[in-house]
Amino acid sequence: MNLPVTLSVDADGIGWITFNDPTSRANVFNPAVFQALEAAIVGANAAGAKALVLISAKEKIFLAGADLKWLGGLPDAAAAAAVSKEGHRILQLLAESDIPVIGAIQGAAAGGGMEAALACHWRIASDTPATQIGLPESTLGTIPGWGGCVLLPRLLGLAAALEHIVQGRLLPAAEAKAAGLVDELVPADQLKARAKTLALKFAAQGVPQREIPPAVEATWWAETKVKTLAKLRGSRSAALAAIEVLERGDDLPVSGALAIEAEVFGRITAGAVCKNMIYAFFLRDGAKKRTLDSWDFPAGDEAVAGGQPVRKVGVVGAGVMGSGIAQWCAARGLQVVLRDVKPEFVERGLGVIRGIFAESVKRGKLAPEAAELAQDRIATTTAWEGFADCDLVVEAIVESVAAKQQLFAELATIVRPDTLLASNTSALPIEEIAGQVPNPGRTLGIHFFNPVSRMPLVELILGTHTTAATAATALQLVKGLGKSPVICRSSPGFLVTRVLFFYLNEACRMWERGASTEGIDQAMSEWGWPMGPMRLIDEVGVDVTDFIFGEMAHYYPERFERSRICTRLLAADLKGRKNGASAGFYCYEGRKETLNPVVASLAPAATESAPPAKAEEIARHLMGVMIAEAQRCLAEGVIKTPRDVDFALLSGAGFPAHRGGLMRYAESLGL
Repeated sequence: MNLPVTLSVDADGIGWITFNDPTSRANVFNPAVFQALEAAIVGANAAGAKALVLISAKEKIFLAGADLKWLGGLPDAAAAAAVSKEGHRILQLLAESDIPVIGAIQGAAAGGGMEAALACHWRIASDTPATQIGLPESTLGTIPGWGGCVLLPRLLGLAAALEHIVQGRLLPAAEAKAAGLVDELVPADQLKARAKTLALKFAAQGVPQREIPPAVEATWWAETKVKTLAKLRGSRSAALAAIEVLERGDDLPVSGALAIEAEVFGRITAGAVCKNMIYAFFLRDGAKKRTLDSWDFPAGDEAVAGGQPVRKVGVVGAGVMGSGIAQWCAARGLQVVLRDVKPEFVERGLGVIRGIFAESVKRGKLAPEAAELAQDRIATTTAWEGFADCDLVVEAIVESVAAKQQLFAELATIVRPDTLLASNTSALPIEEIAGQVPNPGRTLGIHFFNPVSRMPLVELILGTHTTAATAATALQLVKGLGKSPVICRSSPGFLVTRVLFFYLNEACRMWERGASTEGIDQAMSEWGWPMGPMRLIDEVGVDVTDFIFGEMAHYYPERFERSRICTRLLAADLKGRKNGASAGFYCYEGRKETLNPVVASLAPAATESAPPAKAEEIARHLMGVMIAEAQRCLAEGVIKTPRDVDFALLSGAGFPAHRGGLMRYAESLGL
């Protein structure tokens, strides 16, 4: 029988406990793995092993944490606490072992995988990029439940441990070594040999003693709670739970602290926040497998798998969006030609591209040499050189139907008959833009989100003419670019823009009825959004917002009552933060932002009833607007499923993950 954990004892008496789930590309903890691990530990002791080494047979995964389907399916706090206690029992067999235990880490050691490593007496890690180490449970709305909240503070000290737990980051091997999470780094091809050397050494001499981290002052807990919560957005439940476990367990023996960890882990893991965030995790994971199977195409045109390879992309428009698309495509190995009408526009776009590459190098996402090679894959023009052999062209010019129609007509005379023509429009129906070009079946929308280098979502927009082959090629491209696709039928605003701008417009209408900028934004930030709607308008650009308000009013005149404050802001030359502007609803100076006192003078005379005043009423009303519009999108067939709505707004609009998703939230309200 192929077990997920096996034991072998070599001729020198070293026991090798190897993780290698034969049914999966990853190693994760679940009941079967725990059972096999316990059997391996017991077997090693029975065989008289001098030392133990925990290692993985998979190159990129040591242990990737808990099986989330198992974790998310736990019915209540008691069941979750029992899972924690069982994990404690088995991992403490390692931590309390009389023989040395060494963790030899290559690949991801995340969550429960890191906790298994913490139970070892010594940790070494390979220095490959695949090695990522940490406790990311907070990103799923829970806390480490198999000893992480107890053993990490005893290793690093309370302050450092709490920071790792709350941030939930996975650290590259070198950073993990510097932070004290591992004791040594070795090249991958030397990992096993070094583990063997250490095992023999420690078996003979014992494991080196570690210094005990210093205690904290009595006032540290209260101060830390305030500082930690001030840094967080969205749900704070995981952070509060982690602080509770660390504080209550600080002066207790390990066994007592583990009991507290199990109690709190059970409570928070069975709660709505954790279940919602696990749901959101699976939505993101599912997008990687998205297909066209449920979509209809023109008569006689069947959905197809795969698609034609795209090797060269043309991008028309060297503004922020066009430059971002060009950079992202080039960074992923595609040849790119970037066009704008004036040399200074092209040069400005290249400046944006250089800045994105420089930031990628600074953040360790790209090596300097790779960034230079990628930049060399971008050609520029103010004419049409280089477009004739493009496999796909994306336009990212001004949001004007007439301008886009003219551009597509011109492109059709330049590119091959089979070249895909895509619009990056955020709101305009594809058939209005491109339906008149020859062979309109090759047209569609590929809506990237700004900034392209950071936003994972791409809306793939199917027009009435779009063929299955066109859609398949575009879907394959989007996945190949490392983006997460959602598929929509062409309709004004598609999904994200439509739902989001109905919400923003309603926030503006509330403002015009007397609600304060600060009151609206604070209500929605407290509800969980990364920023409130008025602050978001400044970030998007008052001009862009006002334009889309106009489009929504044009396409949905019976129910989109357009607010006017953005028009008034533009007339006063208040454009938000776009294109170097420094004022909108707020004034900006560096990272500092303050309410703009000028805006109050632009408010119209109140003619309607007063808006909701309490934060919860504001949030309930504005979220109700979003829910109603998303439900209309579903009813109209713009989007297929409530899960697709949830995924798109989580990935493209910053919907708070601890709420699960817009439609999941609506379901919880019975809507």
